[in-house]
Amino acid sequence: MSRDDTQTADKPKHAGGRPSEYKQELADEICNRIADGESLRTIIKSDNMPDRMTVYRWLDSNKEFRDHYVNAREEQADTYVDEMEDIARDEALDVQRAKLILDTRKWVASKLKAKKYGDKIDMTTNGKDLPAPILGGATKQD
Repeated sequence: MSRDDTQTADKPKHAGGRPSEYKQELADEICNRIADGESLRTIIKSDNMPDRMTVYRWLDSNKEFRDHYVNAREEQADTYVDEMEDIARDEALDVQRAKLILDTRKWVASKLKAKKYGDKIDMTTNGKDLPAPILGGATKQD
């Protein structure tokens, strides 16, 4: 065996690959970073992180991780809202850039935690303002 063959034989085939086996420490780190405001897309670019499809597979197959992830996303909404005042006061940011960031964070927060940050819709009515088909009556045709 040549020297090059010996070096190749000693190396594992998938050294340095992304993890695919569920590990609680990784799941916790992913959720903590999401809660702190990072996107999953940014997190999975980090060293020693699983790829996006692995995270989705874990979400699909592991209820504990799924619950923790959902909680982390709701906490992410709170983080975004907490940071909004700092962004609004940041004089280094261009006004249009700050507005874009704030609008994006408001929108994301309203989707991630709709009960707290979403638009409030008044579902009350006295019945007089509803069109006839919704009230169950047919309209008269003369």
